[in-house]
Amino acid sequence: MKRLVGLLLFVLLFIGVGTGCDQEPNQNNEETWTLGPFHRPEGVNPVIVPEDTSTFDCPMRDSTIHWEAMATFNPAAVVRNGKINVLYRAEDRLGQMKIGGHTSRVGRARSEDGLSFERDDEPVMYPDHDDQKKYEWPGGTEDPRLVETEEGRYVMTYTQWNRDTPRLAVATSDDLEDWTKHGPAFENAYDGKYLDMDTKSGAIVTRREGDHLVATKIDGKYWMYWGVPKIYLATSDNLKDWKPVENDEGNLDPVLTPRKGHFDSWLVEAGPPALITDEGILVIYNAANSAKTGDPAVVDSAYAGGQALYDREELAKLVKRTDKPFIKPEEPYERSGQYTSGTTFLEGLAHFNNRWFIYYGTADSRVGVIATNPE
Repeated sequence: MKRLVGLLLFVLLFIGVGTGCDQEPNQNNEETWTLGPFHRPEGVNPVIVPEDTSTFDCPMRDSTIHWEAMATFNPAAVVRNGKINVLYRAEDRLGQMKIGGHTSRVGRARSEDGLSFERDDEPVMYPDHDDQKKYEWPGGTEDPRLVETEEGRYVMTYTQWNRDTPRLAVATSDDLEDWTKHGPAFENAYDGKYLDMDTKSGAIVTRREGDHLVATKIDGKYWMYWGVPKIYLATSDNLKDWKPVENDEGNLDPVLTPRKGHFDSWLVEAGPPALITDEGILVIYNAANSAKTGDPAVVDSAYAGGQALYDREELAKLVKRTDKPFIKPEEPYERSGQYTSGTTFLEGLAHFNNRWFIYYGTADSRVGVIATNPE
């Protein structure tokens, strides 16, 4: 594995005791490397819900549609101009009435406190008459994750869904409103070897600079944890073109896999941007449970949140991993919606007003938030 050379660690993250949400302790309560503890702010969740009055002149359907009437979920987050900006996946009510059967677009909402939001009238990312049409029609653009560059630009990883193959893709923007699509992240890697493989969920490695999570090179490259049902690594020189890390035999080696007897027994999936900390590389991940082989305290097929720590010099080397979820579906809005087993699907991480916020999808239907206490 490549080594860390010359990284300027001017990052001081406020890493606290790892506990469950709402101050519910778990067996990780002596783990100082985890981020937290988090709680559900009282009386605010869900913070973004479907809206059936918003309209959009859809180029794909060539008609005016209610673009966020069905669901609003799986959000990214970033701080810009003194506000938290949340970019979220929105679905219309058209198409097949099942998960993955609607068209997804990306909407934007802004908040001065991280808890109450004003939303844009129209999506900022959507399937269009562009060179990504074959990858994004008719399923759309899904599940964004956001980081910043050294120059203050924004990089979004997201899923292109043509209802055949999900593809991890990249887009960039100067203002979070106008986006340039760069296509599938792995399109040029290994002569297109991974172009038609199911790929999702890209968590780029960052450092915290104030309230900004900045993509950071390690050993001369950018790094990304990605994938489901296992998590892998990829590298990039420019944050647009990514190359999966292969072993000597030319195969992918997972860096995180499901575990029997735990909340992550069915699958693991990369969450929000990964963080460089004093202890290593912190990866917050999503995990689904299996009733047959997993944790009986977590509902079958429910999505919960875990944390893993990797070596700063060997990014594939797992150092520590939480044995219990720090968040799981417990509230009614986390257990009712399109995904009836329940989800707390973590994608948006932001540092704002001297505290950490994580924004997450609830049951594939709404957006929730958890937060730490002010520092």
